[in-house]
Amino acid sequence: MKRLFWGGLHPADRKSLSSSAQLDTDFQPKAVAIPMQQHIGAPCTPLVQVGDTVKMGQKVGDGQGLCVPVHASVSGKVIAIEPRRHPSGRDILSVVIENDGLDTPDTTLVPHPDYAKLDTDTLLAIIREAGVVGHGGAAFPSNMKALTNLGKIDTLIVNACECEPYITADDILLRTSPAEVLEGIRIVAQLLTPTRTVLAVEDNKQEAIAILREKLSGAKDMELLVLPTRYPQGAEKQLIQAVTGRQVPSGQLPSAVHCAVFNAATYYAVYRAVCLGKAVTERIVTVTGEAVRSPRNVLCRIGTSYQELIDAAGGLTEDVWKVVCGGPMMGFAQENLETVTIKGTNSVLCLAQFRNQEKENPICIRCGRCVQVCPMHLQPLYLYRYRNNPAELKRYHVLDCMECGCCAYTCPGKLPLVETIRQGKSKVREAAGK
Repeated sequence: MKRLFWGGLHPADRKSLSSSAQLDTDFQPKAVAIPMQQHIGAPCTPLVQVGDTVKMGQKVGDGQGLCVPVHASVSGKVIAIEPRRHPSGRDILSVVIENDGLDTPDTTLVPHPDYAKLDTDTLLAIIREAGVVGHGGAAFPSNMKALTNLGKIDTLIVNACECEPYITADDILLRTSPAEVLEGIRIVAQLLTPTRTVLAVEDNKQEAIAILREKLSGAKDMELLVLPTRYPQGAEKQLIQAVTGRQVPSGQLPSAVHCAVFNAATYYAVYRAVCLGKAVTERIVTVTGEAVRSPRNVLCRIGTSYQELIDAAGGLTEDVWKVVCGGPMMGFAQENLETVTIKGTNSVLCLAQFRNQEKENPICIRCGRCVQVCPMHLQPLYLYRYRNNPAELKRYHVLDCMECGCCAYTCPGKLPLVETIRQGKSKVREAAGK
C-alpha cells in the first residue's frame, strides 16, 4: 500500500460498533450547560441572567478579539450561571438552561440561500455570528481562519478522513447530509477562491464514498480523492502531504504551502449558518466503545452532559475502565460524567477494562519503534528521556509534536509518552516565558 506521508500506523479501527446504527435525531437533554469557552481564543461573557427565558439559537455569550459567540441549544429557562466541567478537565463558566422541550427558535440570524450574491465581509460576519469553529477538535474560529487565508491559497481541502479508531460521526454526516456538506464547501470556496478543491476521504468509508461520487458526478468545481486508510492521515500537515505532496515547514501554518484545511463537519456548520440562518447548537457525536451497551451516533445538543448521552446509548457496562472525550489515540480521559459536550466534541468513548494496557513500572527498551511511526520525524524516546530538561526538549523539537499517540500505541514498554510529552511542552513554554 502506498504511503503518502512519513510514519503512521494501522490501529484496529473498531468503527463497526457505531457505523451500522441509525443516526439518533430524537435525543432531548433535560438541561444543557453552555460553556463560555468552546474555541481557541478569548472566552465569552454571559449575555443573559438567571431567570431569563431563552430561545433555541439565541446568543447567550459573546466577547471581543479572537472570540465567537455561543448560543442556547434548547429553549427554556436559565437556572444557573456557574462553572461546569469542561472536556479539558477544567471547570468553565457556563450558562445552564432547563429544557422546556419546545425548541422555540430564535430568528436573529437570517437565511441567505442566495449566498453567491454576498460579499466576503458579509459571509465572514454570518459565519462568526453563528459561532462556527473547527469541528475537527481544534475549535479555531472559522471566520478568522478563513480571513487569514484570503488570497494565500490555491488548494482547499475537505478533511473527511476521520482516521481515529471508533469514531464515525463524520462518516454518518456524509451519508445523511452530503448535499449540505458540499454546499458548505462551495461557500468556503467562494471566500478563498482556490484553483483546486479536494474532498479527501479514507477508503474505509465505502458507503459515504459511493454517495459522494453520485453527488459529484459531472462536478467541475470539486474533486473526490479516496486515500488509503492510515492513521493519522486526518492530521492537517499529513493530509496536506497526502493530497498535494507539499510539506508544511516546522512551526508554520498550511498557508505557507498555499493550502487550507477544514473538517467536513465545519463545512456543514457553515452551510447551516449561511443558507439556513442557524447557529451552532448541535453536532453529531459518536457514543461508542465496548463499555457502552448500545453504541450509536447522536445528534447532540451542545452542552449535554456525558451522563445523559451515555444513558441514551443504554448506559455503561459493569467493566468500564475509562471514558474519553474523543478517540483512543488523541482523546482526553474524563474525571466524571458531568462533563458537557462542546462544539469540538466528536466522540464519547467508553473503554472496557480489557483495553487497559497500562503498566505499573514502564521501561524504555530503546527499540526505536516510536521513531519509526512518528509522523513528525521526532524521536519520542529522547523526548521521554529529557522530560525534565526544557533546553533538551526544545533541541529535540518537542513543540512540533501533535500528540497523535502513534508512539504510545506502538511502544512495547507502554511508556506514557503522550502524557509526558504534553507536560514537556508546557515546561518549554514556561521556560520561554521566564
